[in-house]
Formats: sequence, C-alpha cells, structure tokens
Amino acid sequence: MKNMLCKGIAAAGFLALASTIGLHAQEFRVFSRTVQVHGFGTQGFVHTGENNWLTMNTSNVGSGEFTDFGANATVPLFDKVRVGAQIYEHNVGQLGKWHPQLDWASADYKFKTWLSFRGGKVKTAMGLYNDTQDMDSLHVFALLPQSVYPIDMRDATLAHLGGDLYGTIKPEKKLGSFGYTLYGGDRRDSIYGGYPYLLQIHGISMQQYGGPVMGGDLRWNTPVKGFTAGTSYVYEIITGTGQLNPSIALGGPNIVVPYKEWSNNDFMNQYYGTWSSRSGKLRLDSEYRRYWRDQDIFSGQFWVTTDVRSWYVAGSYGINKWLEVGSYYSYFTNNWNCDVPGQIPAPSASSPDRHVYDKAVTARINLKNYWYAKVEGHFMDGYAGFMYPDGFYPQVNPQGLKPNTNGVVVRTGMYF
Repeated sequence: MKNMLCKGIAAAGFLALASTIGLHAQEFRVFSRTVQVHGFGTQGFVHTGENNWLTMNTSNVGSGEFTDFGANATVPLFDKVRVGAQIYEHNVGQLGKWHPQLDWASADYKFKTWLSFRGGKVKTAMGLYNDTQDMDSLHVFALLPQSVYPIDMRDATLAHLGGDLYGTIKPEKKLGSFGYTLYGGDRRDSIYGGYPYLLQIHGISMQQYGGPVMGGDLRWNTPVKGFTAGTSYVYEIITGTGQLNPSIALGGPNIVVPYKEWSNNDFMNQYYGTWSSRSGKLRLDSEYRRYWRDQDIFSGQFWVTTDVRSWYVAGSYGINKWLEVGSYYSYFTNNWNCDVPGQIPAPSASSPDRHVYDKAVTARINLKNYWYAKVEGHFMDGYAGFMYPDGFYPQVNPQGLKPNTNGVVVRTGMYF
C-alpha cells in the first residue's frame, strides 16, 4: 500500500510539474542518428452512484486509482529501418498494480509502399483504435467504448510478440487505396489484467496466460473524402496455467492443486467504419465485434463457451481549438454456456447479467497544446455477469450488483 501511494504521488507530481512548464519531444544524437523521445501521463477520478466499476471503489466518494504513464523512444538505424520501444506503467483499481511492462519494442523495415515488415513486440492492428489505446491524447473520450475496447483487457489485445507484413495498395485513384496487415506470433497476457483478476472468484490464481495468435486487418480508404471502412480477424490458441483452490468454486477440499485451461476454438471478427468532415471538426465512428471462445476449464473437467457480441456508434465535434464534445452508445452482450454445476445462464439477453448498454457524453478541454482535461458521464444498463471481463467484478461488489449504474469520469493528461 505504501509503495502504491508513493507511486501515485509521483504520478500526480509529474502532472503538476508538467503543468507549469512547456512539454516538448526530446531529441539527441547517438552515432549520427537522431533519437526521438516522447512521454505521457494521465490521472483520473471515477465516481459511480451504485455499483463499483472497473475494479475500483467508485461508489460513494469515488476513486482516484486511475493512473498511467509511459515513455517511448524511436531511432532510424538506416534509411528504411526504424526501431523503437515503449515502457508503460499503470494502476486502475486492482489492475496493473504498478508493475512496469514493455508495451511494445519493434524494428520496422519499409521495403516498398506495398510491402513492409516489422518484428518484435508489435502493436496489433485490429479495428480503429486497438493499436492507439495507449495514446489517450488522441481521443476525445476519457474511456473508449468499453464494449469493444475494455480497459480491463488492454494488456491482452494491445500487442503480440511476432512479426507483421503490411503495406498500402493503390489500384486506381477512383478506387481509393487499401491498407493491409498480416501477422503471426504469440500473445502473453499480464497476470494483473482483468481476466486473471476475474478468475480469483473461482479460486484460480493464474500464473501464465497466452499462446499463438494470427490474424489480419484490411482497411479501405474509399474515394469518398474522409471515409474509411475495414475488417479485422484474429485466431488464437490460448492456454492458461496456475493454481486452484477447489473449495471456492467447486465445494471440494481446501487445498491448492495445479490448474490448467485451454481454448479449443478462439477467434474474433471485427468490422468498422469512420468518417471525418473536410474541416476535421466532425467525426463519426462505428464498430462491431464478435468474440467466440470454446475452452476446457478446471484442467479439462468442464467446458465453457463465450459468445460476446459488441458494437458502438460514436460521434465527436470540435467546437473550437479549446473544446471538443462527443457521445457514444456502447452495446455488449455475453451469450455463454457451460457444464459447471450450478452455473446456469440467464435465458434472455435482456437480463442485466447478460448485457451492458452504456450511453456516454463527454467534453474535452485543451488547456495547453500538451495538456488536456476530460469530463465524461456514463449511464449504464446491466452488468453482464462474471463469465468474461466487462468492468463489473464481484470482488469489489460483495453486496451484489444493481441493474443500473450511473457514473462520471474526470481525466487529465499531458504528453510530449
């Protein structure tokens, strides 16, 4: 607790100091090569009137356990080769817990416009915003739509260890252009993310989670000015290992035994579109995602299927250079089934333990060219149960969950 408090004070100190000075990207030279260094930090406060949210104690007085910061450096080694890396640290309630991580570290070789390569720990191209989740300064919203970009699953989707082929193809001017990415590698989740935390209610202490992943992204920059459409696909073979106390979930003896789970079929489809006005002031986004998982759990004793359907529509408008407003409607349903004794899914998606419908409104204020603040209201229907991370956890709601949650998120950030 003392360590967490000290780091929280340090993060707040960074923001306070940075607010009094101008922040600029830093550059220096190493062996005739220019190294660019960028950094960022955000601090948030979340208050809800009913249920605790995002593993924080947000009801009643609210919670300020919503902090992240990071730094990255890039350098061109040769004319067509660039390398870079980013270190990231965060604490969101019970997630992150101030354990620093290597967000990404990769080398990029631009061979041709239509064919390039990158390898290392590479950001995963998926949908509109998966590979920019760590760039809060780019978004008007304090929280991206949680149905598609849940903050408690950030560590699982941001990057993969492997390689990409990517490029841009321009067949004819009247057809626009096509950008593609094909990738393969390995996914390794942090044990301080939302899924390992959720498993604790079943007596499972996850020690390792991940496996092979492959996929691709195809986006069409259409001839219609400002309009882009695309699709993404991901296929995974995921295995988790850890320890299980069977007395908690299965009513067995109070002992600790090895635990393992593995996916039999695990994939994700995503479709998206975005449009910006010629002035750049108005932006409209929409995405749809289906996630399907069929897995054996409790070391193969039982099975569970998870069928998550999620989508959102969002819009934002820049009133002037100081103020931008936005709103979205976020839709999340989890159609799950399993043969674990006592686990029976609700018969209809209208049940609050099968869905989360979130209406959000936000305002972003640009205080300086490097400093911003966001105020965002959320009006949520449902809590979607406990079979997949969705922002609501029984550990921080010991009295049970109510069907509706209203809340406010205040977030400020700086970057250079």
